[in-house]
Amino acid sequence: MPNRPIGVFDSGVGGVSVLKEIHKQLPNEHLIYIADSAHAPYGNKGAKMIRARCRRITQFLLQKNIKALVIACNTATAVAAESLRAEFQQIEIIGLEPAVKPAVEQTKTGVIGILATDQTIKSARLAGLIHAYAMDIQVEKQACPGLVEQVEAGLFESKQTQKLLKRYLQPMLAKGIDTLVLGCTHYPFLLEPISRLTQGSVTILETSIPVTQQLQRVLSRNTLLCQQTKGQIQFFSSQGESKKHRESIKLLCHQNIKVQELPALFS
Repeated sequence: MPNRPIGVFDSGVGGVSVLKEIHKQLPNEHLIYIADSAHAPYGNKGAKMIRARCRRITQFLLQKNIKALVIACNTATAVAAESLRAEFQQIEIIGLEPAVKPAVEQTKTGVIGILATDQTIKSARLAGLIHAYAMDIQVEKQACPGLVEQVEAGLFESKQTQKLLKRYLQPMLAKGIDTLVLGCTHYPFLLEPISRLTQGSVTILETSIPVTQQLQRVLSRNTLLCQQTKGQIQFFSSQGESKKHRESIKLLCHQNIKVQELPALFS
């Protein structure tokens, strides 16, 4: 039925950047968001653990009768999307990936940068995207340990956040990047400090809009677009209600959303 909800999940609050775009472009859709913040970040976890968490979250969302699933996490997509699609064939599963192709299309200097978690930087999926679209382009890849934790804590403008961003960005800027791919859904929370550090010299790309467009195509193809209601958002976290969740969600969604705790079996 078209009025069934859409499931969206991430290792933490980062995927709210995707949730917000879905809510903006598809305002009639009911959304259920899972922040697995008790296990964030996924980027420094092993593949087996990531696949297990993604499987359990998908099972929980299927119990909520979702009609489609959005993996709002680059790391989870790279590690677990294939196995989830193989097991849960009854629903459409939309993943996301770093915007390598658009970056290649936009660069003028022929040098692009990618900021992502360690798992995403090392993933076969990213290597495949670079091989497919960027063989003639200089790609500067940078794993960013610590940034997800800063975002999860709501420390978007802290001295430590700015120190980390400077450490990760300055070598890329010195090598002449003019396009920067944000390969983690947490990083759009940091657009303002990133823009200040790059001084407007680079185009910054993230994937919330193309993922939403793909979701809309999938729903339309399957006659699942909801036309008759005003969409509501339910928010669950494996870390429960917390001040940092409320602040992060309010900042990005521009609204207060009640955070519900996931069942104890998620711990």
